[in-house]
Amino acid sequence: MMKFESLCEKVPWIESGDIRPYVFVRPENQIQNPGARHRTNWFPHAPVLKNPLDVKQIHFADQIYAIEERAFGPSNMAMPRWVFYDCAVMPGFVAGFAAKPKALSAACRKVLDPSLMKATGSAVGKTSHLPALQSIDEMDWVPLSLFIIIPTMHKGEWVAHNLCSVNSLLPKEEQLHGLGFLSKAFGLWYANVEQCSGMTQWGSPALKLHSHYGWLEVIGSYAPVHSHRQTITYRAEVKVDLWEKFFLKEQDLGFLENYGPSSFEIDPKQEDSMVRLQKEIEADKGPFYLSAHEIAQKKLDEKLTIYQPKSALNS
Repeated sequence: MMKFESLCEKVPWIESGDIRPYVFVRPENQIQNPGARHRTNWFPHAPVLKNPLDVKQIHFADQIYAIEERAFGPSNMAMPRWVFYDCAVMPGFVAGFAAKPKALSAACRKVLDPSLMKATGSAVGKTSHLPALQSIDEMDWVPLSLFIIIPTMHKGEWVAHNLCSVNSLLPKEEQLHGLGFLSKAFGLWYANVEQCSGMTQWGSPALKLHSHYGWLEVIGSYAPVHSHRQTITYRAEVKVDLWEKFFLKEQDLGFLENYGPSSFEIDPKQEDSMVRLQKEIEADKGPFYLSAHEIAQKKLDEKLTIYQPKSALNS
């Protein structure tokens, strides 16, 4: 796997330690032996630990809320505060990267300025017992991204609930390359996650990230239970040796050795293609997979090949 020194060549902002991982977790949920399962030296800096049950951390939380609201608000998928607290903070934790104020670029400062941002339903400044939202320079660390991960009843499996970063608010030339990808990678590594499941929408740019953490199995291609029924539900066994391919844009030869194209495709513009594959999944005709390299090479609205184990294709 790519060494930290090589990663720094691709992602220079990660080297100094002025931008480093954070973990927003209540004490009871802290991970035992963090980072023990997966071997990588990508995260040498000690993470910033924040307790969401500590009222003094409301400013840190509000910056997280504000990024998330602006990232998902346009698609009507912004997360209510109670969902964040009840469904994320209490059972799981939030990870990401945070910066010392002095490390923020002028463009980043502008989009994170509390006077220009509105955190969803913020209680800050609306009651007598909470202070007004702090300015960036009054904070010790300023969150730049968030990755919510929640353990499930299935031993070893966690659900990736939410992932976004300040990059979605910045012009391309001002973005921190790899910020979103590394936010999820850090969370998976830190929590010793064996299997990660998650949901995203067909045609979403998020699929280009989520497909690189392990071979991506499609366990649901259509989700009428979801508010956006054109949703893919996926799972993957975490494979850290694949992570460098996100930056190197290399083909995964191991995937090609084990999986081949099936007769199915998903057209992000055609719901019928999702329904057809869903019927195959429900009939136990799988497993079905997506190719990370193909997703990376194609435009968001192009058709995607569905792969199956070669043993199943040859039987």
